Amino acid sequence: MTSQSFPPAIFQSFSETADPKNVAPRVAALRAELTKAKLDAFLIPRADAHRGESVPPGEARLAYVTGFTGSAGIAIVGVEKAGLFIDSRYTLQAPAQTDTTLVTIHETLQGGLSAEIGNYVREGGKIGYDAWLHTPGEIKDLTEKLAGKATLVASPNLVDAIWPDRPGAPVSTIEFLGDNRAGKATSAKIADLQAALLADKADATVLTLPESICWLLNMRGRDVPNTPFVLGFAIVPSSGLPVLYLDAAKITPELVNRLQGIAIVADAKTLTPALTALGGKTVLIDPASAPEAIAKALTTAGAKLLEKRDPVLLPKSRKNDAEISGMREAHKLDAIALAKFLHWFDQQAPAGTLTEIGIVTALEAFRREEETCVDASFDTISGAGANGAIVHYRVTTKTDRALASGEIMLLDSGAQYLSGTTDITRTMSTGASTPEQRDRFTRVLKGMIGIATARFPKGTSGAQLDTLARQHLWQIGQTYTHGTGHGVGAFLSVHEGPTGISPRYTLPLEAGMILSNEPGFYKAGEYGIRIENLIVVQQSPVAASYLDFETLTLVPIDTRLIDTTLLVPAERDWLNAYHARVWTEIGPLVTGPVRNWLKLATAPIG
Repeated sequence: MTSQSFPPAIFQSFSETADPKNVAPRVAALRAELTKAKLDAFLIPRADAHRGESVPPGEARLAYVTGFTGSAGIAIVGVEKAGLFIDSRYTLQAPAQTDTTLVTIHETLQGGLSAEIGNYVREGGKIGYDAWLHTPGEIKDLTEKLAGKATLVASPNLVDAIWPDRPGAPVSTIEFLGDNRAGKATSAKIADLQAALLADKADATVLTLPESICWLLNMRGRDVPNTPFVLGFAIVPSSGLPVLYLDAAKITPELVNRLQGIAIVADAKTLTPALTALGGKTVLIDPASAPEAIAKALTTAGAKLLEKRDPVLLPKSRKNDAEISGMREAHKLDAIALAKFLHWFDQQAPAGTLTEIGIVTALEAFRREEETCVDASFDTISGAGANGAIVHYRVTTKTDRALASGEIMLLDSGAQYLSGTTDITRTMSTGASTPEQRDRFTRVLKGMIGIATARFPKGTSGAQLDTLARQHLWQIGQTYTHGTGHGVGAFLSVHEGPTGISPRYTLPLEAGMILSNEPGFYKAGEYGIRIENLIVVQQSPVAASYLDFETLTLVPIDTRLIDTTLLVPAERDWLNAYHARVWTEIGPLVTGPVRNWLKLATAPIG
């Protein structure tokens, strides 16, 4: 079976939509709009009003103007010059997609906006921005960084004015999870939220994150790729029914009836008048995620803002028994697909005929054999050889390359099953590996085991655990620049807050939180290594005041890349026990050559 025998991928496109030739005319058109609006520059963020990792086509303004299609970044187009600010994940992608003769690329740290934005306007100039696409926190931060050099001015979106064929808002089918899948009735979730609002002495909260709204109402949709979101807004009062604001095209009699007695459904066009009606009330908003337009509407109406983290995020991150059970089921289904795929990969890879796109296509085909697999949870990172060293590499028809025999293959992928969300990275051998590659792979594995076996007192944060994953690379003067782990939703976003494992996650971990565990090593121009399992925080059996992790992912780790002399006995025992568990739980679910392969792949190491 070759990669050509698989049906075409439908979850992921490999086309390169960016064309640097489009940048010049679009920047020129935008500059004409700047003149009309009497502005010196305009900000173009990657984000939409809902701050999602994926945005609908009609919200991809940054890509439309600059050509850059990464999942984070911001551009400023001034009357004379333009800049694109991206983080370290996109230092190769951005120059390839935009016109670098017109757009200067700046690499910045993740989080916050760069003060260098001020260099794109004259002294005392005006920078326009769409208040629906920026948060109060962003605007406050940038205003302070500009230090009076320029003024930020809320404006109609100038990109929309130059985008004649801009796609309309998405409309997808809305489904509701039964209590058996959600684990908690919507009414109970709303009651808990309203109790929290009363404790904060807030009269209402405005929810803008679709993951929060979908979790609260046990609702899912298909408005964006990869994540089962319904895009909308909600106002939840401290007593009475919440109001869900959706595009009018999504509002059907069936939807209204389904939410009767739970929530009122209203046209999104009525959101601003509803915010105005909250004048005199205390309203909780999240300054890190709510659009500034919402904050302005409230303050203009005389509401008092209570700025706190979205009150749904933390309860949502504590998965209940039904959600955890669903995630376990999703990982078993994913393990079956991965066993089939890895068996196929081991047969094909040594010949040197596989391509990065062919590998993605094959993996998707194996996953789609399970009818409850409805999407990928993100675009698969399929990095052969040197491309594996690009942390967030996305293969296209232009970058696709063959995987040569002997090269290391890095594959980071995930799926959305009706029962849950998966995210897994495996680094695979295709032949003889070098001592250095085995050393680095083993150090990454030791770091992953360090997190998997961690036991820690309640109150410990992911920031405190992060060093367990890095220590073995630090010993040889190496590290990796991404976080060790992120939160994962239950049939929701594969990347969710507010906790994770990295220096920036300082909130304590709690039982029920699901995280990724994915240390890595990257040698630019040669190869990349990452090993990733998902883990769930659980009560530790040793003491009521301690927590530890259960590993959810059930897929073999390539032992051919391990230098066993670097493993201590406890690490070897963990790996052998993990593989024994994979064989016990997944072995009975596969047959024939795949089962034979799995038996060998999970054999204990000495």
